[in-house]
Amino acid sequence: MAPSGWIARIRSVLGAHSAELKLALRVTIAGTLAYIVTKILNLPQGYWAVITAVVVMQASVGASLKAAIERFSGTLAGAVFGGLVAAFVPHNSPLSLGIAIVVALFPLALLAAVKPAFRVAPITSLIMLLPPSGQAIGPLASAFDRVLEITLGNIVGVVVSLFILPARAHVLLTDAAARVVSLNAELFSVFIAELTASPQGRSALQNLHPQIRSALKKAEAAAEEATRERKSHLTEAPDPEPLIRTLYRVRHDLVMIGRASSSPLPAPARDKLAPSLMALHEEIQRFLLNLAEALHQRKAPPEPAAFEEALNTFSTEAEALRADTLIRELPGKTFGQIFALGFAFEQFRQDLGDLLERTEELSLRQTEADRETDLPAT
Repeated sequence: MAPSGWIARIRSVLGAHSAELKLALRVTIAGTLAYIVTKILNLPQGYWAVITAVVVMQASVGASLKAAIERFSGTLAGAVFGGLVAAFVPHNSPLSLGIAIVVALFPLALLAAVKPAFRVAPITSLIMLLPPSGQAIGPLASAFDRVLEITLGNIVGVVVSLFILPARAHVLLTDAAARVVSLNAELFSVFIAELTASPQGRSALQNLHPQIRSALKKAEAAAEEATRERKSHLTEAPDPEPLIRTLYRVRHDLVMIGRASSSPLPAPARDKLAPSLMALHEEIQRFLLNLAEALHQRKAPPEPAAFEEALNTFSTEAEALRADTLIRELPGKTFGQIFALGFAFEQFRQDLGDLLERTEELSLRQTEADRETDLPAT
């Protein structure tokens, strides 16, 4: 392969994993910076600050804040309680040490079971009983040093997350939402293929449904992190919860469409509806992919006029089947299937309208942010 080909391939790989590479770079910078600070301050157990900075570093600022708060609260609780146990509970013999471990672990393990944010507390408490330098400087002084080092690591981790290639949670949210919408376009194509007796069948569903569930979980996690960023006044992005609710409503609509498409339409009905059904498929496919791109780029959503016109045409032809003498001879379940399909499509239209509004909100906020960035300094 020519050198230019290798370069293009490397660029393609790097572009596809840019988020992962940025996170790896932030983790490396955070750990190195924490190490340098501990050496400057001459902390006796500075490696805890380095470990904490690496643990705190997450994919977004909101997630880093959550990790920092949980790490600090768990360490503080574990250090204080473990330091008290080490100071007042004898643990010089194997038996007394075993008793001290029970006393130090059980209350904090119960706390961690009730509140997962304190899951590092039992570990810190246990470490306090036998710290490498704790025997020399005393348990209470060791507890103070531990909290200081963990605090330092938290600060370094959050600062690096904020200023070194920062990844805002609302960006991760819109990317995950775009992934959900593009997968929905593929799912809709499978349903149309089933209705029109295409040989594609439903084998693709075994791959699509897990992918959609995974993308929705990522969107939910990002929404939680985005909410935390909003509460910390780190972003002015819109509330992420309406977008998540709308994505799940659209998901429910597709489930209804899937149920109505579980078997092919009988030949007479299929022949009548196939043209409008295929036109609707084409417009929805185009509309969803354009909407996914709009979410990904945080730009204005596409116009729904063509999609709505195609849906109106299908609804009109489906209603006209009632007067068709040939169709009247079909089983009643065929009319039930067509009615269910029309109802699901109408719900789909309404919820897509809500998704358009959410996308428009994101686009307007992005436009405002870009305008503020372009303003000359005063």
